[in-house]
Amino acid sequence: MKKSWVLSIIMSFVLLGGVFAPVGSYAAAADDSTTTYSEDEYYEEIDTSEQEPIPTVEEEDFLGYLDQLDMASVYEERAFNALGGGFYITSSNRKSVFLKLTNTAIPNYTKYVSKLKLIKPQNTELQKIHANLIKGSYTQLEGFQLAKKAVSKTTVNSAVLKQSNAKIAAGKKNIEKFHKEFSAYANKLGFDL
Repeated sequence: MKKSWVLSIIMSFVLLGGVFAPVGSYAAAADDSTTTYSEDEYYEEIDTSEQEPIPTVEEEDFLGYLDQLDMASVYEERAFNALGGGFYITSSNRKSVFLKLTNTAIPNYTKYVSKLKLIKPQNTELQKIHANLIKGSYTQLEGFQLAKKAVSKTTVNSAVLKQSNAKIAAGKKNIEKFHKEFSAYANKLGFDL
């Protein structure tokens, strides 16, 4: 019995000796190239006084407006892509223009105008600017609908097509007015568009 007790004490010293030994033998084996971690080396103080200023209510309204315009513009882009950039109608392309207007351009542009009408900026100046976009886009939609009517028969109705072109041109003027006023408003707030 005493032998096992003595044996367990010796084993305890051997095992505990491994814990205490690094202080002497392992420390002597380490050379100077060993790196140690220091929080000071990796800690960088951040100056919070130079953070971006909190946006004003007017700036937040403007940014929210931009987000809503971006979501609506998907439909406008689809409509114009369907028309292929040009809007020149002849008797040979009458049917394909009719199908593009009926199936893609008018439905997408109608969704675009509907989305624009749902946008309600809080700022009165931005509301007035936005009204020009709605008016111009709605007038262009009317022009597209007249163009569809002009090409719906086997021959192109020149009188209706002329009305269509006039509506589209009038809508374009309102949209250009919107872009001019919107750019000035954005610059006033300090945004570069």
